[in-house]
Amino acid sequence: MEIKLDKHSTNQASIKINLNEADYQPKVDAKLKDYAKKANIKGFRPGKAPFGMVKKLYGTSVLVEEINNILSSSLNDYIKEQSFKILGEPLPVVEDADAIDWKNQKEFEFEYKIGFVENVDVTLDKSIKATDYSLKVDKKAVNDAIENLRRQYGKMTNPEVSEENDFLYGDLKAADGSYEQTLSLPLSKMDGRSVKKFIGVEKGAEIEFDPSKAIKSDLSEVLNISEEEAAKISGNYTFTVQNINRTEDAALDQEFFDKVFGPDQVKTEEEFVAKVEEILGDNYNKETKVFNEEKIKEILVEKANIELPEAFLKEWLLKANDGKVTEADVEKEFPIYAKQLTWSLISNKIAEENEIKAEHEDVIAKTQDMVREQLAASGLGAQMEDNMDMFVNNYLQGNEGQNYMQMLTAVQNDKVLSLVKEKISLKEEKIDIDKFKELIEN
Repeated sequence: MEIKLDKHSTNQASIKINLNEADYQPKVDAKLKDYAKKANIKGFRPGKAPFGMVKKLYGTSVLVEEINNILSSSLNDYIKEQSFKILGEPLPVVEDADAIDWKNQKEFEFEYKIGFVENVDVTLDKSIKATDYSLKVDKKAVNDAIENLRRQYGKMTNPEVSEENDFLYGDLKAADGSYEQTLSLPLSKMDGRSVKKFIGVEKGAEIEFDPSKAIKSDLSEVLNISEEEAAKISGNYTFTVQNINRTEDAALDQEFFDKVFGPDQVKTEEEFVAKVEEILGDNYNKETKVFNEEKIKEILVEKANIELPEAFLKEWLLKANDGKVTEADVEKEFPIYAKQLTWSLISNKIAEENEIKAEHEDVIAKTQDMVREQLAASGLGAQMEDNMDMFVNNYLQGNEGQNYMQMLTAVQNDKVLSLVKEKISLKEEKIDIDKFKELIEN
């Protein structure tokens, strides 16, 4: 057997494997003899068929199977011995494989295309500069959050006279009789001039207006009709009020505090405001943490300057997904894939050089945090804590074990980024939410 590496460029090559009869025939003969002992061929007792007949029936399939086994193990062993880091999987040159005469050939040559990177060089020091943004929680954000909570936990009432931001339930009719619908009309969706007609009215009131001019937001959404239907809504319409619906904001009392945060978690208005501010701060900082770390990754990716085998990777992605994606899909998504792959190479190199490992206990802890966040978002937080082990196990065992591997990678990334932040020059800066939105947009 002979294996040769032919480098076409700094990151693409081909591996050629030459096999002669001595490399594969002993294994083929041994497999055929084993077949002959067990073969059940018509006209012969089990295991008594002539070897020549067994070879004629099964020889080619056994030859293909054994050569494929030799190729697979030889290729893998050869790649492990190399100093470069292979990307994706070796791609067999199909044209050569199709030309093989399995019945008559004695010597075979197989070729595989590979993509690789020779070296990933990452030096972490104070010359690398990044900004660690954190968000200031201003009073307006806290007040807005409290107003939303009071509205969310408020109670519905049916007053006699309408006010701004009420919902009017009633019948909408076109003057020419071409359209009629019963709906709930949100006054907050109407423009400032038109809404005056709907404020201060009682049940039974009839209001004439043009919906296409009066409703300032998406007309199809407000009327719950298609965009095509909404395009036809214009001219004189009458709305007859059947009922007035209003949400009264919840009072800042213990009942409200308990609904929002659970029994006796906060007991005064001051404690409630402080708790809202704390949660907003936590949420803001989760967003800025993700943003900050993505920026650090971008800096390291640029500094590492890793040249990927782009043509090979695009071909491999197309074949690996086996008809699930098109060339256009690969072209469109490749920049994102390339960035993720480059960061993965950098992260693995830093982890290797600094003996960073993701332990099983770390995976469990990170998964627990994720599950807690999901439960809290659905309002099930504390009462489901006793079932935490079940939730964690179900998640990590799901998706044929891929969830566990993804969480393992996430843990390693967390540890790598923590180390990076210690090694580089990180400038802390507090910003407001408007500045943060501007940073994200840019």
